[in-house]
Amino acid sequence: MLNRRSDAGFTLVELLVVIVILGVVAAPIATAVVVAIKNTDATSARLAVSHDAQQSSAFFAQDVAATGLRDFTGQVANGQVPFSPSIQLNAAYDAGGQVCGTAATPVSVVRLLSDDWDTGTPAATRRTAVVAYYLSGTELHRLRCLGSPVPVSDAVVAHNVQPGTPAVTCAGTCTDAAVPQWVRFTFTAVAAGADPYPITLFGQRRQT
Repeated sequence: MLNRRSDAGFTLVELLVVIVILGVVAAPIATAVVVAIKNTDATSARLAVSHDAQQSSAFFAQDVAATGLRDFTGQVANGQVPFSPSIQLNAAYDAGGQVCGTAATPVSVVRLLSDDWDTGTPAATRRTAVVAYYLSGTELHRLRCLGSPVPVSDAVVAHNVQPGTPAVTCAGTCTDAAVPQWVRFTFTAVAAGADPYPITLFGQRRQT
């Protein structure tokens, strides 16, 4: 008797059914993967913006705390040397005769002036420290000069800043000789894949 050959395998109908089932199963999986990737990107963007907020906030608080340029040409009242205007808004690199940077340096949103004493000489030498916050594209820079027009540092402290949103408010009139006790700097960061993120930098002066 002849053995009948086995015809084990899949029929065309079975293959079509499997393909349909795979399509039904794969569609929601693919959607879930895409959503997960988007959520990961958005989370990464939010973390980056949050890091910038913390970094710029720490620098700004430190800079405002030191703000205060004394006017040693004025009259001393009650043993106190009066201040000169120490906060400049929308300031060029050479505003008020205090030069920091060059003509190519963008106009600063705010510049903070303070006295700095160089104790490396037998007689301490007074010099002016200038800290300027300026926007270059969507990057917020912190430029610092110390007794010289040549910056000692120029660092990006925040990215993805939405142009037109930076604003500065003070406890009083920012540009008065009576230096305000606090300064607030606000702006909005807009990172790809994340919602707009409002950032507030705040600093309080140490000097009175």
